[in-house]
Amino acid sequence: MNTDKPVAAPKTRTYEVRTFGCQMNVHDSERMSGLLEASGYVPAEEGTTPDLVVFNTCAVRENADNKLYGNLGQLAPVKRENEGMQIAVGGCLAQKDQDVILKKAPWVDVVFGTHNIGSLPTLLERARHNNEAQAELLEALEVFPSTLPTKRDHVYSGWVSISVGCNNTCTFCIVPSLRGKEEDRRPGEILAEVQALVDDGAIEVTLLGQNVNSYGVGFGDRQAFSKLLRACGEIEGLERVRFTSPHPAMFTDDVIDAMAETPNVMPVLHMPLQSGSDKVLKDMKRSYRSKKFLGILEKVRERIPDAVITTDIIVGFPGETEEDFQETLRVVEESRFSSAFTFQYSIRPGTPAATMPNQVPKAVVQERYERLIALQDRIAGEENRKQLGKTVELMVTAESGRKAEETGRLSGRSRDQRLVHFTVPEGCEVPRPGDLVTLPITEAGSFHLISDPTADQYSVRRSRAGDAWDRAQADSCGTGTTQVPGTPVSLGFPTFKPAL
Repeated sequence: MNTDKPVAAPKTRTYEVRTFGCQMNVHDSERMSGLLEASGYVPAEEGTTPDLVVFNTCAVRENADNKLYGNLGQLAPVKRENEGMQIAVGGCLAQKDQDVILKKAPWVDVVFGTHNIGSLPTLLERARHNNEAQAELLEALEVFPSTLPTKRDHVYSGWVSISVGCNNTCTFCIVPSLRGKEEDRRPGEILAEVQALVDDGAIEVTLLGQNVNSYGVGFGDRQAFSKLLRACGEIEGLERVRFTSPHPAMFTDDVIDAMAETPNVMPVLHMPLQSGSDKVLKDMKRSYRSKKFLGILEKVRERIPDAVITTDIIVGFPGETEEDFQETLRVVEESRFSSAFTFQYSIRPGTPAATMPNQVPKAVVQERYERLIALQDRIAGEENRKQLGKTVELMVTAESGRKAEETGRLSGRSRDQRLVHFTVPEGCEVPRPGDLVTLPITEAGSFHLISDPTADQYSVRRSRAGDAWDRAQADSCGTGTTQVPGTPVSLGFPTFKPAL
């Protein structure tokens, strides 16, 4: 008779990924979540303490270091009280600081960089087995992140990386030193992933890269990006294609033509200006000038009259004078951006700009920043008010925002990416996330639009994405998971078989 006690099943470990930074980091976080779930982890329920917290960090945004170490400090006592809890730090700041993180926060279990996301589950297991911290930072990619399993935030839309890294040398930017030189995926691999997303229920895809319109340089085709846009237009069921971010110096007419002639490529363009001063642009090593920038916008609007254009602007770059700043205001006024991501320049150690003379005093930067914000808010409000009375089609999103929830409204994004909060008329069908609704714009603010339609002004088109949302909710997953069939894409590095 066997008297051995039954062995308890191992506990399923829970996780939480906290993301700081840009769209590339959001995409990388989806990969981290997919890897963890493929390794048996499950998302932690809200209000519970996860067994694992992963920080996906940014080294570009201001106070990135303080934000990370502040969060790590808050978790230190939590970890002491929860045996077996692990903390991992990845992303750009991890790639930059490397061993510094373990010195400042020795309670961290794993540090990994931008080039080896796929190693995360192995590093966690090794840290647990060896009972010591593991740090692994590679100087080059092993595989493209997009070939790794994914846990998408939303079944109705997805990110697809077309390239990683950057060949530009902007003096304010640390990204090239953290993500490396540009590496392009082959078009067939990208289109296979887009098709896989569509098969999984997505109707919207965003093509992602540090500089999407330089795509193809690595394999000798300077029109590869426009060809890729047109190829996306041939994918049945894909209703919305977006991309971010291009670079003004390399933005060519064939891309504008592809946008104008491919119905599912959305009429929205994010075109980073950074500064309107030619002198500052030269100091930034941005290889275009304000005249060329404005010329691009003019061409886009000639071919796509309803195009919405957004931008990035840095205020207070070293050496920026009041005259330089006035040039930025002039270009912003002429450009009529629907929105702008505006940043106060701050020193990034390791960048050429960090050691430039004539750093602008903080008080001057703040005052200029406030003037720029006031100008852009006025322009955004004026542009949004032009939408009053127009009928638009929205893709309904899962999040409505605090104010929309307080008023009982749902939210969606128009084809040009404007945020619209809307009410469902009494007695009408309530759409699911991923469904498409058609309605008129009845109010406009600087940052959003509102629609309070009558029943005869409102219609719902149920979509494959809405069906996928229903299936995901029924499965209690909340999202779909997508992985391109086949083995991960190698970047040409040698592989080694274990010794027999």
